[in-house]
Amino acid sequence: MSKTVSAKELAAWNEQLRAVSPLEVVHWAVARAGGRAVVSTNFRPYEAVVLHLATQAQPDIPVLWVDHGYNRPATYRHAEALRAQLGLNLKPYLPRQTPAHREALHGPVPALDDEAGLKQFSAQMKLEPFQRGMRELAPTVWITALRRSQNPGRAGLDIVTWDENFGTLKVSPVFYWDDAALETYLRAHALPNEWDYFDPAKADEKRECGLHAAWGRTAVATVEAAR
Repeated sequence: MSKTVSAKELAAWNEQLRAVSPLEVVHWAVARAGGRAVVSTNFRPYEAVVLHLATQAQPDIPVLWVDHGYNRPATYRHAEALRAQLGLNLKPYLPRQTPAHREALHGPVPALDDEAGLKQFSAQMKLEPFQRGMRELAPTVWITALRRSQNPGRAGLDIVTWDENFGTLKVSPVFYWDDAALETYLRAHALPNEWDYFDPAKADEKRECGLHAAWGRTAVATVEAAR
């Protein structure tokens, strides 16, 4: 999408889409994308719902996944199971440094109270490969699994937003769904879930890793400049 959209457009789209099902939201998003939709995932709990929705609307939709190398074994097995079950067109992007290389230079994953260290970790191991993926895939519409209940920073968003970090329309079809609704969907479609997931770039659910936060836009450039 070559330009931002107006607040009036966003308000109208959100009013329209709050009244329809998540699958209809995804069909709307794919139709607007002009063949350039992507869906992102980290294979955390309930991600199977959005991946299933996206592939129902567009079976070959590119699935952008940053594999930072710190996932637990259960998450990798879950990713492979969903790839096989849904026929995912998975597009993995890896950091420029392996975890072993990074830790040799910088030590282990920063502690929860080391905000600066966590932001640097996220920039190196998550944001840089994600930004690279978005440049290469060049989506006009980015489908995400964001939900209002995930953390306080997301409560002010909506189903459709304009993402300043990546200059694209961001669509979150299950934004208003709670865990019970997601559980029902998983059961109805015989989809697996994954509860051993851990994101070291976030450290806890109250933090943002930078993908959906304003500071993420410049974090990678700042880290690269310091190297």
